[in-house]
Amino acid sequence: MNCIQIAIDGPAGSGKSTVAKCIADRLKITYLDTGAMYRAVTLVALQEKVNLEDAAALKDIVDHINLKISPGIIVVNGIDGSEAIRTPEVTQNVSYVAKDAYVRAKMVELQQQIAGNQSVVMDGRDIGTHVLPNAKYKFFLVASSEERAKRRIVDLRSKGFDTTLEALIAEIDARDKIDSEREVAPLTQASDAKRIDTTFMCIDEVVDTILGEIETSEIANFEKDASKERSYE
Repeated sequence: MNCIQIAIDGPAGSGKSTVAKCIADRLKITYLDTGAMYRAVTLVALQEKVNLEDAAALKDIVDHINLKISPGIIVVNGIDGSEAIRTPEVTQNVSYVAKDAYVRAKMVELQQQIAGNQSVVMDGRDIGTHVLPNAKYKFFLVASSEERAKRRIVDLRSKGFDTTLEALIAEIDARDKIDSEREVAPLTQASDAKRIDTTFMCIDEVVDTILGEIETSEIANFEKDASKERSYE
């Protein structure tokens, strides 16, 4: 089978995760939300009340964490953390954990293992530049801070969390700054990635734009193994 790697990067709220899931579903290939992996480490760090700037403590967490990943579910140390990793507390702190060099190195290693010899779509902030630098198809999604905040506030309120648009804009801008200025694998567009501004686009439009960039002959040959469950210890 002809294996194709699709890298979708962008800042928080640009729509990359939703789009990546749709792409994977349409093509029946493996999808990996790499951000969920960093969120899992952040969740454990918060539960253990460690200093998020303590490199030694984060190293210990990453060296012992057990992640079991399947479509839509992430089990963290034997407990389903699919909802817990999406709480505002984790969201507000994940960028601090994700900038740690050791954490990133271990997560990238796992992500590359998952990619292996299969067709895959991954979304994150450094997929096209560091995780899958040789991916044939690379996309970088952007949107205004206000639009990204509007998208997130709808999601949060649907889950019972109360916040304001202004607070979310400030939070998003702060995350962008940390992600873009970190020393290891900062958020940046790969030189060969197609930039897509999703501010005024619906999900289907973004998905169709990406699929339009992929050769029809290659789409027909994608592997059909997206449902495989993987465990990493």
